[in-house]
Amino acid sequence: MSMKIRLARGGSKKRPHYAIVATDSRMPRDGRFLEKLGTYNPLLAKDSEDRVKMDMERVQYWLGQGAQPTDRVARFLEAAGVREKAARNNPKTGTPGAKAVKRAEEKAAKSAAPAEEAAAE
Repeated sequence: MSMKIRLARGGSKKRPHYAIVATDSRMPRDGRFLEKLGTYNPLLAKDSEDRVKMDMERVQYWLGQGAQPTDRVARFLEAAGVREKAARNNPKTGTPGAKAVKRAEEKAAKSAAPAEEAAAE
């Protein structure tokens, strides 16, 4: 059974709060879970102590059982000092998509056309 430590969303529309849960990876995001390990409230200030609360003893237990944290939970664990900081590299994050590149080329061609006409005269 593939275990995950992940976030389960709660709260109303545009007012989220999350439970940090240990669950089978095949279960739905907000579905059945084995144990609630903590909470995360993104509406609080980043320096607030109540923003992320975790039962570290139980988190360590589930990590020892082979549970894999999701990226967001892994960041919480790094901030708490439980895991070593992983190197992240996403080189494609700043590159525009195919449609944006095409639009930029068309715009450049349009602006170059009047300049060519002026140079020809």
